[in-house]
Amino acid sequence: MGTHNWCHNPKCHTIETQSRVRGTGDNKVLRTRKIALNSEYIRESIFAYFCNNNCLFQFLNEFKDQVANIRPVQQPSETPIKVKTEKYESNNYRFINGSYVPVPYIATRKTIEKGNDND
Repeated sequence: MGTHNWCHNPKCHTIETQSRVRGTGDNKVLRTRKIALNSEYIRESIFAYFCNNNCLFQFLNEFKDQVANIRPVQQPSETPIKVKTEKYESNNYRFINGSYVPVPYIATRKTIEKGNDND
């Protein structure tokens, strides 16, 4: 992989921002943005190919059918889980005589634990 990519949105060069203006004098153009691949976060994320969210979502809106057809989904996926319910003591607060007073109650917390995933 090189040191940079160009934004993959085919309409990136039509968006009117100062960062896209190139050229001198009367020979100005709007150019597709260059994406620096100078961090691991950028290199390993979708933003190695799109300069910002706007370009990413314009691309997805235009090519959504082609993207979905790369790996079509014909049925839902499922992951086995266990739901653990836990009761614990917590507080609500009431405003009484100019100050907040804690009022204890028993709360319920549900935690999802993944089972064996066979995918």
